[in-house]
Amino acid sequence: MTIDPKDLAQIQTFAAISPTSVLNRQQPLRARYKDKPEAAWVFDLARTSDAQIPARHPLHGHAICGEGIPVSIPISVHQAVGGESDFPCPGELLAAAMASCLDTAIRMIANLKGIELKHLAVHVRLGVDVRGALMTGDNVPVGFQSGHMKVEIEAMDDLPETYLSALVAAAERSCVILQTLRAPPVVNVEFCRAPSAVKTR
Repeated sequence: MTIDPKDLAQIQTFAAISPTSVLNRQQPLRARYKDKPEAAWVFDLARTSDAQIPARHPLHGHAICGEGIPVSIPISVHQAVGGESDFPCPGELLAAAMASCLDTAIRMIANLKGIELKHLAVHVRLGVDVRGALMTGDNVPVGFQSGHMKVEIEAMDDLPETYLSALVAAAERSCVILQTLRAPPVVNVEFCRAPSAVKTR
């Protein structure tokens, strides 16, 4: 799989201007958050839409990631529960969030430590017994029951394995998605009537 040329060009502009220093980018942020802790709060957003895929269609959906520069993602229900698996399923998006969060954490900490990486790939494997979702198995929980992450990493310099292991461990500690899954927050679900339904009453 390759990145869309337009998106890749956006990323490459950072390398073309000058070497990126994570420290230089983070220092003013660290100072600001020290003086104003409330400024450190950010809220990542995503939503679904039925504008193109009607709500009555049971096998596909449409997720919109972010608000500033939103990205549309077609969603498919997994074949294991009666879907098509012709687009990413929600579980694969969770795996992607885990992989991308640890990947970028490793990249940033390597930059902070002055380590130039030659190769980096993060693989995520999540396992779920779908009988829980289908409510067909006694005492089978709903949700993933196993998870495995593998990091392939190589530095430009011939660094000892202990250095790379410490780098990955530091990134693991600062990986927001991974730490969220290990200590999950309380997530409230709010129900509300659609605006169109309210108007027609």
